[in-house]
Amino acid sequence: MLSEAQEAILEQIIEAFQNGKRLSDLPEVKGTNPYNLFCEVLDEDGESKKAALASLLPYLEDDCSYGVEFDITVSSPTCTRIGNTDLHKSLPVHSRMKGCLLDNDGNVVEYLNPTDWTGNVLDGTRGQVMVEIPAHFRKFETDGNKRRVRISELPLAGYHQVPKCYVSAYEATVERSTLTLASVKNTGADYRGGNNNAEWDGTYRSLLGMPATSISRTNFRNYARKRKATTTEWNCMTYDIQKALYWLFVVEYATLNSQAAYNPQLTAEGFRQGGLGAGVTTLNGTLWSTFNGYYPVIPCGTTDSLGNGTGEVLYTMPTEYDSSNEITVQVPRYRGVENPFGHLWQWTDGINVRISPTEANGGDGLSKVYVCSDPSKFKDNGYDGYSHVGNEARAEGYVKQVIFGEYGEIMPQVVGGGSTTYHCDYHYTSIPTAETLLGVLFGGGAYYGANAGFAFAHSNAAPSNAVAFFGSRLCFLPA
Repeated sequence: MLSEAQEAILEQIIEAFQNGKRLSDLPEVKGTNPYNLFCEVLDEDGESKKAALASLLPYLEDDCSYGVEFDITVSSPTCTRIGNTDLHKSLPVHSRMKGCLLDNDGNVVEYLNPTDWTGNVLDGTRGQVMVEIPAHFRKFETDGNKRRVRISELPLAGYHQVPKCYVSAYEATVERSTLTLASVKNTGADYRGGNNNAEWDGTYRSLLGMPATSISRTNFRNYARKRKATTTEWNCMTYDIQKALYWLFVVEYATLNSQAAYNPQLTAEGFRQGGLGAGVTTLNGTLWSTFNGYYPVIPCGTTDSLGNGTGEVLYTMPTEYDSSNEITVQVPRYRGVENPFGHLWQWTDGINVRISPTEANGGDGLSKVYVCSDPSKFKDNGYDGYSHVGNEARAEGYVKQVIFGEYGEIMPQVVGGGSTTYHCDYHYTSIPTAETLLGVLFGGGAYYGANAGFAFAHSNAAPSNAVAFFGSRLCFLPA
């Protein structure tokens, strides 16, 4: 229940807005955080208060949202923060992301220690190790060359809801005895990663404790669904969750460059700065191939000491990778999500690209991007139930513009940027001689260097492709 003082402040705010004023015109309520007050009102049972608040929400955007703006004609990846500057400091949506153990019905068994997970049971016996992304509201605006992204905890006018969901803290592995996709920190044989090669157990090439690879998108989906066979709530990595994580990062750090150097210090204003670092992207491709044939090299849970936080953990490669040098990589973590890019490519579901030949070869010369948010309609052989959201760039190169649009699509639309300009990530595609449905992988592998990042997209593989450094994640989408 609201206190009498809060009731009085709410009435003042309502009257002020009805008379065309803003909060800055009301010095007597400046000491009250209206954002928190509005959240409490939304939880109230009084329908009249909810109705009154709903009528005011269109006027409260700058007080109750935070986001970024960038100009697609400006090469710098740095964005301008917009909305409530206090929210850029408190990060109310971001701060509700937290690690947890999830049972097969999607119930939270336990929330993990926010500062350090190493004391928690993460081997799968108590549930899957997931990160909860809270429900929030989001709006994308195109204003000439300007692009704006705003998020809020409130259903402001013109915003769409991002439903609560769960993404695996780790790159997914597989419970081999049941062929069920998993997110665990477990070095037992039943969770052997890579291609499940038991001959490497006990050697420097051991895949125990590693993510699973050499699995097609089709099978990643099938293995995820085994966790609760009667529903489509469990999935491999989805395009929607990839997109959600990307824009949460961009809003938090006010940059399109996810590989900017990690900097734990806040700016003088109290904002986040820098990025997530290079990630596991600096290995030598030839040495990696010789070492273990491009199979995973970073064990699940390497960054667990960071808890729900963001940062990097140094990992030293086995001597056999390069006997002449000690090779280290920085393993990144974004709010509990380990290796959000780099190390392995990530198969994503809920997105298909229809790539047509050139007109000279009988096609329409377009690469049409189709997306779907309904997991019951995910498929690898068509576009029924999918929406055409725009067209992908037809050439490879660094991303200059993404499709963006009403829902913030992150597929490349224009290339011609660079590793430190515009979106700072690369784009792979190819044009076939016959119309082809291709899937999309994100992030990049361990030797892609500056090409890699949150928006590094690869539409060069059929959903049936299973490759040594193609992995995915485990996701839960509550019905």
